[in-house]
Amino acid sequence: MSTPTLLVLYGSQTGTAQDAAQRIGRQAKRKRLQVRVSPLDQYDVADLISESLVVFVCATTGQGEAPDNMKNFWRFLFRKSLPAGSLNRLDCAVLGLGDSSYPKFNFVAKKLHKRLLQLGASSLLPVGLADDQHDLGSDAVIDPWLALLWEQVFALFPTLSDVEALSEDEPLPPTYTFHFLDDVKEEADDQGRIPPQQTVPVSQSHPFPARLVSNQRVTDPAHFQDVRHIEFDITRSDIKFGAGDVVNMRPCNAAEDVEQFCQLLRLEPEARFTLSATDAAAVPVRLPQPCTVRHLVESYLDVGAVPRRSFFELMSTFATNELEREKLLEFSSAAGQAELHDYCNRPRRTALEVLSDFPHTTAELKVDYVLDLFPEIQPRSFSIASALQLHPNRIQILVAVVRYKTKMFKPRQGLCSGWLASLDPAQGEVFVPLWVKKGSLTFPKESDTPVIMVGPGTGVAPFRSALQERTAAGRTDNVLFFGCRSESKDFYFRSEWEELTEAGRLTLFTAFSRDQEEKVYVQHRVEQNAELLWDLIANRDACFYIAGNAKQMPSSVGDALKLVFRKEGKLTEEEAERKFMTMERTGRLQSETWS
Repeated sequence: MSTPTLLVLYGSQTGTAQDAAQRIGRQAKRKRLQVRVSPLDQYDVADLISESLVVFVCATTGQGEAPDNMKNFWRFLFRKSLPAGSLNRLDCAVLGLGDSSYPKFNFVAKKLHKRLLQLGASSLLPVGLADDQHDLGSDAVIDPWLALLWEQVFALFPTLSDVEALSEDEPLPPTYTFHFLDDVKEEADDQGRIPPQQTVPVSQSHPFPARLVSNQRVTDPAHFQDVRHIEFDITRSDIKFGAGDVVNMRPCNAAEDVEQFCQLLRLEPEARFTLSATDAAAVPVRLPQPCTVRHLVESYLDVGAVPRRSFFELMSTFATNELEREKLLEFSSAAGQAELHDYCNRPRRTALEVLSDFPHTTAELKVDYVLDLFPEIQPRSFSIASALQLHPNRIQILVAVVRYKTKMFKPRQGLCSGWLASLDPAQGEVFVPLWVKKGSLTFPKESDTPVIMVGPGTGVAPFRSALQERTAAGRTDNVLFFGCRSESKDFYFRSEWEELTEAGRLTLFTAFSRDQEEKVYVQHRVEQNAELLWDLIANRDACFYIAGNAKQMPSSVGDALKLVFRKEGKLTEEEAERKFMTMERTGRLQSETWS
């Protein structure tokens, strides 16, 4: 039997599945296998019938959805017209990355695995179900799963055992080679003051440079949290959206981090280079050719992220200092994951800070490896908090600026929220490249269907969009449960809600958790208004929505709703559970949560 080419295909939303796929690719190269690693949206799914060995790595997002870069593949694979034996030449394995705090844990991997078997593929091993909630993170499942995968591959292709593997401490060739140009030219930074002309439809690969119109803090200056109401001008973009849709953007690294990175790697920020791929990889389309080092670090490399285990694996291959090498090897080993968690994840230490902690190894680092070492900055999504009918040519969002302290001297800050907070339209025109995609919330088309919305904190954003859209269309059966800490400090859009209430277009229930001795949350208000909610749901087919932080709130609100069913509908516990699940299945109960 001839030696196969291993194909590793990934569907990734935040980069975790991509990292796992690349790790499989590196292990395959060390075992001298021919390997190709590709995102699913860059792979022609029609070629799958001629593949012999494929590993699929896929994340599950939101409420059991496939990642964006997997959706076209997903639609094709689930076509009813595909013949049952169409993949009978394929040996495959599926590794799922998920979070067991979500109800549809690893739903995409399980469904993909089942579908591949339906189409005649042979599974090399059971589907891997990695869990972010595990004490050791996803690696607790990935490590033993990978060990079993290689066992099965070598059993299938025994001749592979005759080839001597590349040792772990030997660096693999870099994916890309940098070619520096002699001339140095000043280039406009990525937030350029003059936006390029948009000639193609707006998408992730062609974002629209939207002018920042306003950036206002909407929490009391004394409040611990800085929340911003931000508005963008999308005139001439042809962007259309509805309530429940989201806007995406890629943030930039802070200027001080760009400077520090360049100093640590002894790179000239204005130096220009072109890239060439050393194997089958494609040069990243988001990087212009030629490109400046400053643009690469500011707009592409995620130097401020907490590095993954793969970062330490690659760093260890450059280490010549014995102490540093020992520590890097420990952090990249399965046995050292608790130590890595204490060093990196718990204090949220950034990749840039790790480079500073390992100065000898950083000095050995060749620039060709930076694209292997640092992941690409991933897009961030925000629920749109405005309706086109009320604010034509505008997109508004509500952003909580993430700032917190750990044992690290410098306070931690969310990359995107911190970057957005730093943009000031009063200092001159600022353009933010963005694009819009469908969200997971959809609102009823029928004019007489009531909606009940539970949106504490910034979770209220999609409901503001829905209320603006619905009231513009004359739909007045709207119930909103809003919760925050204090009526005087973080009651977002208060005047708007009060105007709608006075006009008879909204029934508003508020929960200010810290304004009295006993904490009051939105779930308590749901329970207290059982009679109204049961009437709307049982007699008028109301739709129920939950949006906000994924910790305890969604399940607490869900429990409160089931209590409403039992209390007012006189249902048993089993009947209430069944009704709840039926509402979920039919789209009358929807949630959009984030961690």
